[in-house]
Amino acid sequence: MKPRVMSLVIFTCAVGLLTAPNVIPNKDAIIGILLVSLGAGAAGALNMWYESDLDALMTRTCLRPIPAGKVNKNQALILGVTLSIVSVITLDYFANRISAGLLLFTILFYVFVYTIWLKRKTPQNIVIGGIAGALPPVIGWTIATNSISIEPIAFFLIIFFWTPSHFWALSLYKSDDYKKAKIPMLPLTNGIQSTKLNIFVYSLLMLPVIIFPYAINFVGLIFLVPSLILTLYYNYLCYELYKFKKNKFNAKKAKSIFGYSILYLFLVFVLFLIDKIL
Repeated sequence: MKPRVMSLVIFTCAVGLLTAPNVIPNKDAIIGILLVSLGAGAAGALNMWYESDLDALMTRTCLRPIPAGKVNKNQALILGVTLSIVSVITLDYFANRISAGLLLFTILFYVFVYTIWLKRKTPQNIVIGGIAGALPPVIGWTIATNSISIEPIAFFLIIFFWTPSHFWALSLYKSDDYKKAKIPMLPLTNGIQSTKLNIFVYSLLMLPVIIFPYAINFVGLIFLVPSLILTLYYNYLCYELYKFKKNKFNAKKAKSIFGYSILYLFLVFVLFLIDKIL
């Protein structure tokens, strides 16, 4: 169910719920977040069911349960489908139809659009597939409000534009893995220089995206100032990677961008909570 990968996804869902204007009972909030966690885990299980052949080829994924022989593909498929159905139906019962519908869309998009259709066909798999990863905080918001407004769109945009630079940094220093698995990641299809440029450009796009919640009066300066500082440092790291020798990259810098990007997104969403409290 990829708990380590999904933990940040679930945290953003919780932030979406906690920053919503409607206060719901603690029990309902906990149940809602747990059900979204089940849905996210179900999508992860189905992803590993379909990609078990690729996972076995890559050092980053060869120890996942199916290639490691801990479970077989049928077990993974049954788990993923069962948890998908249970999480969506139960969220519809305990929360509302909008949040259940968004959770269903997220699971289907991640499995069918990203995993089955895009990942093996286009280097833009990460960009388009990022839609699935950007929806959990929106689901959290709808659990509390039973509606979608402009505020949760800010959450969506932040994660959507963050995703490419995050994963393309990983794909630089793990390009041999992707080459063995024949996954068309950007360094393989467009080259190192183009990948470095795209990482830098997408990091710059985070600036207007970070300002957006302030522009719509969703947050105040308590969020804006530190989040801009975090973003400018992210821009700096990506620029350092970009200006390295043409058609070459510094693996240490690529790894630092990947690591910092995780911390960056976590801190940005922590700042949403701090801004809400203060």
